[in-house]
Amino acid sequence: MKQQRPYPQVIVTRKGAKSLAQGHPWVFEGEVIRTAPAPDGSELTNGCLVDVFEENGTWQGCGLVSLRSKIRVRIVSRNANDRFDDGFWRRRIEYAWQHRKTCLAGRSLPGCPPDTEACRVVFSEADGLPGLTVDRYGEVLVAQIGTVGMELLRDRIYPLLLEVLQADGQKVSALYERCDSPMREKEGLPLRKGWWDGADRDAHIVVYENGLAFNLDLENSQKTGFFLDQKYNRRAVRDLARGRRVLDCFCHVGPFGLNAAAGGAELVRCVDVSQTALDLAAANAALNGLDDRMGFTCANVLEYLPQLKRDRQLLRQEGGPFDLIVLDPPAFTKSSSTVRNASKGYRQINYEALRLLPRGGYLATCSCSQHMTRDLLARAIAEAAHDANVQLKQVEERQQAPDHPILWGFPPSHYLDFFIFQVV
Repeated sequence: MKQQRPYPQVIVTRKGAKSLAQGHPWVFEGEVIRTAPAPDGSELTNGCLVDVFEENGTWQGCGLVSLRSKIRVRIVSRNANDRFDDGFWRRRIEYAWQHRKTCLAGRSLPGCPPDTEACRVVFSEADGLPGLTVDRYGEVLVAQIGTVGMELLRDRIYPLLLEVLQADGQKVSALYERCDSPMREKEGLPLRKGWWDGADRDAHIVVYENGLAFNLDLENSQKTGFFLDQKYNRRAVRDLARGRRVLDCFCHVGPFGLNAAAGGAELVRCVDVSQTALDLAAANAALNGLDDRMGFTCANVLEYLPQLKRDRQLLRQEGGPFDLIVLDPPAFTKSSSTVRNASKGYRQINYEALRLLPRGGYLATCSCSQHMTRDLLARAIAEAAHDANVQLKQVEERQQAPDHPILWGFPPSHYLDFFIFQVV
């Protein structure tokens, strides 16, 4: 690179440079050979922009450094002509929003608000804004920041988010922060949540997805309030549900179950280990006028499914036999070191579900862990089918919704795999 750059430097190994060249946006701690000040003598500071070079002098990109993280640098640009002013960050947000409009706006159900009114607006590295996640719920944006670099940019990025959407005619008026993930502590960042502008507003809102209303508590709910990544997978279950008796396992606040009921299911039984989540699911059922066809059971799914198999009277009391079962478990693994045990867990829950389904019944099953890859999940399901002595006919293979884009070359961005099978 002939031009002089104004940023401190991080020199990486050949292996690290190869990974970057293949599209991965992270430099790990062990890939750093040394650091150097900027040409003007400015020292590297936590969260600042740095240039990344291979040891032979090849420029690999510019990123945000995190001195307390094993992910030492997160690349934000591979264009040496970029200048990181408000215009740069505005363009990143505009690109992200245009992608959502292109992929979602035309897919809403007839008579329903556009799907862009409940969607992920920014998906961190996949949108070139590492450490930032932003979801939209009607007029409210909910943001999470997980890195020190993005934390330093916070007061530049948030106004631009509101400006970009408002300039496009979107009715977005407020931003709520959910910066309370324990991951922030690894970056030396404090935990906080609340309205960004400090206003005293109600954190309870109603959001619409697939024509259904959901009460959200932005302050106390999981993550940003709702799991938007399953939007179209829930719709796929809805399309199968007419006339069926549905068992929705790990139901959380009821989105799969409500979609099944809205699709014409004869009965839906929602099961979750959290009574708080079930209370919200029941309230959402009543909000949508679907409570007459829905029941709710507080139980550990791993214990509940074999109980149903052993006790036919309990099965009838719960609304069975069921001919459509949905498995939407929390991530069974957060790291590669626990994948083997996680595989056993996925195999077990699918086995128990398949034992309950009659011939011709349907199973919708998924994993939301990036470490439980598509092939590992498929193997666990195949083993479960073998153990249950059934054969599966695949109906669909799906992933996360396109507002959670998968960035090729960056495996962590692909974290959700979803299958629908018929038992034959």
